[in-house]
Amino acid sequence: MWRGRPWNEWFGIRYRFHPLFSILLLLSVWTGYFIETATLFGIVLIHELGHVAAARSFGWRIREVQLLPFGGVASMEEPGGVPAVQELVVALAGPLQNVWMMAVGSFLTAVGLFSDPWGSYFVQANLLIALFNLLPVLPLDGGKVMQVLVGLWLPYQRTIQVTAGASLLLSALLIGAASVHLLSEKGGIQLNWLMMGLFLLYSNWYEWRSAPYRFMRFLVHREARFKDIRDGNGELAGPIVVPGNRKVTEVVRLFMRDRYHLVYVLDDKGRIHYVVPERAVLAYYFDETKRGKSLTELFA
Repeated sequence: MWRGRPWNEWFGIRYRFHPLFSILLLLSVWTGYFIETATLFGIVLIHELGHVAAARSFGWRIREVQLLPFGGVASMEEPGGVPAVQELVVALAGPLQNVWMMAVGSFLTAVGLFSDPWGSYFVQANLLIALFNLLPVLPLDGGKVMQVLVGLWLPYQRTIQVTAGASLLLSALLIGAASVHLLSEKGGIQLNWLMMGLFLLYSNWYEWRSAPYRFMRFLVHREARFKDIRDGNGELAGPIVVPGNRKVTEVVRLFMRDRYHLVYVLDDKGRIHYVVPERAVLAYYFDETKRGKSLTELFA
């Protein structure tokens, strides 16, 4: 991982910029595009601060805000097992900043405080940043929204695999599209798009390889996440119906993100033999000597 120079902390948040960030600013001065470049990074910073404000309202820990040559990343450490709605709000809080900035830019242009060319650039820059971030690719905002929505239908372990795989594919397509431009009649290469594609590809390869860790973290935090439900103060539990020969490791892979499960175990004739709360299943899963055993072996 790169090590950029940290800025002073503002409001308890550390800001860090990539070493190439300074080079990009110097090049913008040399080419006469400093104001445009500085404005672009200002827009990106406000976008990321939208994520930060939403995350802090839910009690998430913010490690730092990173400014890259092609955008920014708010590095967060959310509590494990957060409700999907929280992740959805935090993901959409960034693009929402671009929406109000577009409205303000349009208004200031209409009343003559922004010149038409400048106002048009400001609005278009916000639109481009918002649309790019809404692409269904992790770790972009659209990728996080995609992961939340996929998790409404698929178990969490499968959700991680599907969204990481889809993001890997789309990242590769982005790299391919930028590279093809090199062979086009116009020549040249969309360097920013290529850099973003490479960054996304690396991020999603890491996401794919760390999927077992993320799934384990998801399981570890379910105890606290569903305490109110177990105490009778929450929603009804979601059923999982499986035959008795299913192993514990197979059952936990069926757990959904925002549901506490009761596992209905069937006998050989397809009748419900007994019901096991997920807490008991997890207790055996975290016991390495028993996680490979079937439900019948453990509970019959």
